[in-house]
Amino acid sequence: MSSGEVPENANEGCVGPASSEAGKAAACEGCPNQANCASGDAAKQGAAAAAAVGDRLSQVRHKILVLSGKGGVGKSTVAAQLAFSLAAEGKSVGLLDVDICGPSIPRMLGLMGREVHQSASGWSPVYVGDNLGVMSIGFMLPSADDAIVWRGPRKNGIIKQFLTDVDWGTLDYLIVDTPPGTSDEHISMVQYLKAAGVDGALVVTTPQEVSMADVRKELNFCAKTALPVLGVVENMAEMRAPLSELRMLTPAGEDVTEATLAAVRERMPELLDVLVGAQVFPPADGGPEAMAERFGVPYLGRLPLDPNLLRACEQGVAFSTTHPTSAAAAPLRSIVEAVVRATTTQGTA
Repeated sequence: MSSGEVPENANEGCVGPASSEAGKAAACEGCPNQANCASGDAAKQGAAAAAAVGDRLSQVRHKILVLSGKGGVGKSTVAAQLAFSLAAEGKSVGLLDVDICGPSIPRMLGLMGREVHQSASGWSPVYVGDNLGVMSIGFMLPSADDAIVWRGPRKNGIIKQFLTDVDWGTLDYLIVDTPPGTSDEHISMVQYLKAAGVDGALVVTTPQEVSMADVRKELNFCAKTALPVLGVVENMAEMRAPLSELRMLTPAGEDVTEATLAAVRERMPELLDVLVGAQVFPPADGGPEAMAERFGVPYLGRLPLDPNLLRACEQGVAFSTTHPTSAAAAPLRSIVEAVVRATTTQGTA
């Protein structure tokens, strides 16, 4: 595990310049930075980088990391819709995508094909409206299908650049969408943002054990790095949709949707507005709520698997304003309100 800012040209398995083994570990043999790390100069450079991040983000009132040990649980969905919702309340919001190998934020914010511009004050975010700025490696790729094939040190380098070179200006909230896991990128982000006064992390999970097993590791990571957990968000808690939007099939697979809905309209039309729920991922061992209780962190609520939420993310629009009465709208509002309350207790929202 690395400690401190890992140089871009470091050996594979670098322990980090702030480690007590810096310059001495087996992985240090032959590294061009070995003497520098052994002398302690690299640690000083890491401290200087953290100070530069603190200075750049001094006008950002609240900084929130969106984390999960598991991929595919909806971190980017939560980060994007949290940013949209806060901006809709009139707050100045920045959304930073540090998922270097899988940047989803440009699509989820409706910004595909946009480019980053540079000025004398640094990189300028790409804006959605007047009060929501976005930064992602996705804006810098020649093609959306291009792969990023970088080792950890180079990824850490671009993360540092995002934190020191992007001119966010004055923000109420900076939301950081992270990749899954507890790797170099996460260690770097926590160290840099702690220097800037991070509020804490939102930890996203789905209900099944295959997800929660990795999310427990993420919660332990937060404890080991002294990163406050603002709360656990349970995503895809169940599928909810109006009966009228469902597809009906016979056991043999024949589509009988039209005939079924015609019968419902004739006999019980009020059922067409009923929300139908189905537990897609059965919760394990009490589910995410019980997990949050065991770790002593807040549980912020359940987001159902709502087709309109999925459509909003694909279309790059704000779910809370385009589908205000959809199944996941009220749960999302509740989670956003809980985030605002949590950050208000740590400062002025």
